[in-house]
Amino acid sequence: MDDVKWQAVEDYIAGNLIEEDAALSQALKASAAAGLPDIAVSATQGKLLQLLAQTLGAQKILEIGTLGGYSSIWLARGLVPGGRLITLEVDPAHADVARRNLDRAGLGDRVEVRLGPALETLPGLVEAGPFDLIFIDADKQSNADYFKWAVRLSRPGSLIIVDNVVRGGKVADASSSEPMVLGTRRLFAALASDQSVEATALQTVGPKGYDGFVVARVKVP
Repeated sequence: MDDVKWQAVEDYIAGNLIEEDAALSQALKASAAAGLPDIAVSATQGKLLQLLAQTLGAQKILEIGTLGGYSSIWLARGLVPGGRLITLEVDPAHADVARRNLDRAGLGDRVEVRLGPALETLPGLVEAGPFDLIFIDADKQSNADYFKWAVRLSRPGSLIIVDNVVRGGKVADASSSEPMVLGTRRLFAALASDQSVEATALQTVGPKGYDGFVVARVKVP
């Protein structure tokens, strides 16, 4: 199989299972017009995030890495009534685009975009938690640190999802010196050594190429 076949299958799945959505489409268009990189989750991945949030009955969600707010829209739509999403973004321009996209989607009242390096803003969230679902999709070099904070900000039964953990298969290459690969391998080491969570990772193919994501659950005593 190749990228063309992956895209065709993705289009088929989305065409059958995901309805056209003006707010999501406009969020992607606005992000592209603002020059943001085309690295948001796919529609099928976004729908998965929403379904997971709904399954959890999530009241509080934390997202690390906002970009243009596309995944934030999916996540926020999975909140229970009165629920809240806090999303962390380091780039002021990205944060501005995300806020406009969220407002346009009618979600501005339940989503807070916090600006600054996540490792500096995460300590200020201790009293805002615990979070039912945490989605990590920021700089891969810091994934292990983000994961450790996610565990601290969780409760028993919380889900922690980390995107882009396969890196086109490079994650299995112990000789790689690429910073994003090294950061991802540190994440897996942190997952393996943390006895408070149980986790797995799934490989994916699609419009974003060959990659995958981690799903970890904080153990219930």
